[in-house]
Amino acid sequence: MEEEEAPPSNDQFPEGKCVGESLKERDSEPTELLDCQNGLPEGKKEFVAPAVGMEFESYDDAYNYYNCYAKEVGFRVRVKNSWFKRNSREKYGAVLCCSSQGFKRIKDVNRLRKETRTGCPAMIRMRVMDSKRWRVLEVTHEHNHLLGAKIYKSIKKMGAGMKRKMQSSSDSEVRTIKLYRALVIDAGGTENPNNNLREVRNFSEHPNQLNLKKGDSQAIYNYLCRMQLTNPNFFYLMDLNDEGHLRNLFWVDSRCRASCGYFGDVIYVDNTCLSNRYETPLVALVGINHHGQTVLLGCGLLAGETAESYTWLFKAWLACVSGQCPQTIITDRCNALQNAIAEVFPKSNLRFSLSHIMKKVPEKLGGLRNYDGIRKTFVKAVFETLKAIEFEAAWGFMVQRFGVTEHEWLRSLYEDRARWAPVYLKDTFFAGLSASRPGENVCPFFDKYVHKQTPLKEFLDKYELALQKKHKEETLADIESRNSSPALRTRCSFELQLSKLYTREIFRMFQFEVEEMYSCFSTTQLHVDGPIIIFLVKERVLAEGNRREVRDYEVLYNRTASEIRCICSCFNFYGYLCRHALCVLNFNGVEEVPSKYILSRWKKDYRRLYIPDQGSNNVDAVDRMQWFNQLYGSALQVVEEGAISLDHYKVALQAFEESLNRVHEVEEKQD
Repeated sequence: MEEEEAPPSNDQFPEGKCVGESLKERDSEPTELLDCQNGLPEGKKEFVAPAVGMEFESYDDAYNYYNCYAKEVGFRVRVKNSWFKRNSREKYGAVLCCSSQGFKRIKDVNRLRKETRTGCPAMIRMRVMDSKRWRVLEVTHEHNHLLGAKIYKSIKKMGAGMKRKMQSSSDSEVRTIKLYRALVIDAGGTENPNNNLREVRNFSEHPNQLNLKKGDSQAIYNYLCRMQLTNPNFFYLMDLNDEGHLRNLFWVDSRCRASCGYFGDVIYVDNTCLSNRYETPLVALVGINHHGQTVLLGCGLLAGETAESYTWLFKAWLACVSGQCPQTIITDRCNALQNAIAEVFPKSNLRFSLSHIMKKVPEKLGGLRNYDGIRKTFVKAVFETLKAIEFEAAWGFMVQRFGVTEHEWLRSLYEDRARWAPVYLKDTFFAGLSASRPGENVCPFFDKYVHKQTPLKEFLDKYELALQKKHKEETLADIESRNSSPALRTRCSFELQLSKLYTREIFRMFQFEVEEMYSCFSTTQLHVDGPIIIFLVKERVLAEGNRREVRDYEVLYNRTASEIRCICSCFNFYGYLCRHALCVLNFNGVEEVPSKYILSRWKKDYRRLYIPDQGSNNVDAVDRMQWFNQLYGSALQVVEEGAISLDHYKVALQAFEESLNRVHEVEEKQD
């Protein structure tokens, strides 16, 4: 290992280059994009922050990208570690870190040179893969020191030899610019309010068609043919432009299609691949199943990140699920998505992903003075306020205290606060997809299966592997929930009651709330209005620095209507009652959780007892497709149950044979 400090330095579907419309530069003018020779960006640009899964053609490409990103943000890069093959001395791994990483060695402490190392954690770890590309495996964005332009003063002191070395590498710099210019977007300064949300980006020189590479169209055709032959209820739609070229594609297999009926009440639109310019322009519609696991509800390939493409995708999904709209839709902050959802799902609640916003904090605020203080205040305002007035006060304190009143990203966030801040979303049902607690994340559904350079042909193979793994996990969770009883940790009647109903994972989360009832040490009446009583529950919570502090939670209880609601709104965020509500029920002598607060979607036998409403009471006398869909959905439940064990299989097979004989009897009577 070594350590060194870096100088700041289609057949019918035609192929097309991956060029973003929001980029001002063109290939004929590569030096306008980034002046790497001088080490400083020309004009105000914004580099996409490094992320796990990024891949580069060589170590030098990866190094140059991180170095240019560091210059933009305001820090210098050092090579912390390098790993070489023993025989060939070929480099196969490296860690690049902030130059302030670590601390001065003991023997250097007494030197007069000013200490610049602060133990900064910012770094990227990367390794060469079998494909010979360098992949980023680990990223830490946060710095523990000030960032800014002062670090560039050392550039002036660079030796002549180093300057000649940088100048002689202009060819490689131009190559790097061409490779990574897709990672740079025009930040637009602070003058243009339209930059509050991510600008619409089309991925192709032909924004009216998919950017397919050689062989992609054949791979899509082969996949659709195979699925139609092996997957009876497989659904897909293709959108062709006026020239007959493929523009958008939507598909969903039979099992995912059945899941739409069970878990289509809350949907997360995962456009990670599309918005981050992956080679596969994928959009996944994701829900949460009865085990709290993510479940796929549909997939699409889109020509561009436009309102037209998203509108087509949502209409395709709506046709697949017989017009049933989701209750809540969660997306990132994108104008195109907002417009499409407003058109196709006007009655659904549109909410912005809080986990996506929190991931943006280091990128958007990392270059500010007092970043650490801003981040802590931001987190406190988002996660620790219970009332809108508290959030407003905390936000006002942050922007005034740190002088960021005019910061464009923060200002746009504040304008959209009613769609992402938990304090404003207490009437929205999220089924656990809200990520309303610190540290919670909604991971991309195809995480670890698709990265930035994954070709479409390779993704179609990985798609099936990913779904097989997810289906196996769900089946194993079903078996575990039905065949085992969880260990009880308290003598609380609520815990015993729901241990018999909830799936294993959902019960584990509810059980934690039961255990935490013991951190609530006081339940008192605040106000009485007829049958409605407002209680105050005091809880000792763990605060910053491992110290305990007391927080007050108001709980509204109506004994007559068996209704209870806590100000923390755990039930709407996660689908089960919180410790504060349980304390109030216990205080009033209630020994069982009211049935209205035991959601069917979390029960062990949910798929058996619940039949999705597909209009079975209004069967069309001539619509054979409707007949098929309803029969298939009912039969699929028997298939899933029959696959649990050999005994289940024998019973299910016998039931199918008996049903078929009865259908044949109908034919004989008609003859």
